[in-house]
Amino acid sequence: MKNTIIVLFILTLFMSCGGTKRIIENTPKTAEVAVSTTPKQPEQPKQPALPEKPNSVEKIEPTHTEPIQQTTTKVIEANVENSIKTTKEAFNHDAWNTLLQEYVSNKGNVNYNGLKSKRKAITNYISSLGDNMPSNSWAKADKIAYWINAYNAMTVDLILRNLPIESIKDIKDPWKQRLWKLGSKWYNLDEIEHQILRKMDEPRIHFGIVCASFSCPKLVNEAFTASNLETQLTEATRGFLSDPKRNNLSTNSIKLSKIFKWFAKDFKTEGSLIDFLNKYSDISISNTAKKSYKDYNWSLNN
Repeated sequence: MKNTIIVLFILTLFMSCGGTKRIIENTPKTAEVAVSTTPKQPEQPKQPALPEKPNSVEKIEPTHTEPIQQTTTKVIEANVENSIKTTKEAFNHDAWNTLLQEYVSNKGNVNYNGLKSKRKAITNYISSLGDNMPSNSWAKADKIAYWINAYNAMTVDLILRNLPIESIKDIKDPWKQRLWKLGSKWYNLDEIEHQILRKMDEPRIHFGIVCASFSCPKLVNEAFTASNLETQLTEATRGFLSDPKRNNLSTNSIKLSKIFKWFAKDFKTEGSLIDFLNKYSDISISNTAKKSYKDYNWSLNN
C-alpha cells in the first residue's frame, strides 16, 4: 500500500513538470513581440543631392566647336598674310629704283647724259651697297636682287666715267676694272657676274644684268627686289626671247642671241637648251630645230 502511494506521487510530480514545460514553451516571447509590434518611424524625406563642384583643372569643351575652329583658322591665315606683307627686304633699293624710273625708258633706252647730272646719287647708292653687304642670314632672293642691282649700277657708273663713248668696248678692259669698293674689297664686273651671280644656279640672271649694249637684255626701269624677283626674272626672260631684235624663234628654226652660246651650260641645268627656251617662250620649239646665232651689237643702249 505504501509503495502504491509512492508511485502515484512520482507520477503526479512528473506530470506537473511536463505541463510546466509546455506552458513555458507556449508563452509568447515578449521582447520579440515588443520589437515586431513597435510602429515604424516615418522615413525622413531625402534631400536632393547637391551638384558636384566641377574640378578646376578639368577642361570644359565648348558646345559649338566648328565656328570656333573656323574663326581660329581665319585668324591664323590673317596673321600669316600680314607677316608676309610686313616682311622687310634685306636691303632697300629705292634710291636706285628712283634713278631708273626717271632716266630709263620702258624699252630700256638709257639717258646717260641726264644721269651724268645724278652721278653723285649713283655713287651714294653704290656706297650704301658697300655698307650693307649680304650676310648668311639673307635669303637667296635678297642676295640675287642685291648683286643684279649692284652690277647694273656699276655698269652705268662705268659708262658715266667714260662719256662720251659709243660702246662699252671703247673702254679698256671694261669688265676687269676694280673701281667699286663693297665692304673691305674692291670689285669688278667680271667677279660679280662669274664668281657670284652665276654660282647661284639661276640662269635667268643673264636677262637681269645689262652690259650697256644694244644686243644685251634691256635695262629694266625698276630695281630688282626679293619680293618681286621671280616675276621680274620671268618677265625679263620672256621679254628677251620674244624680242625679234635679240632672238628669232620658230618651231623648226631658232636664231639666238650669243648669250646662249657664251653661257650654254647655264641653260642646261634642268634639261636641254630647247627645254629652257620652251619654258619661257610662247612658241613650241622642236628638239630638232636648226640653231644659229645673231651678231652681237655692242652699240651703247641709249
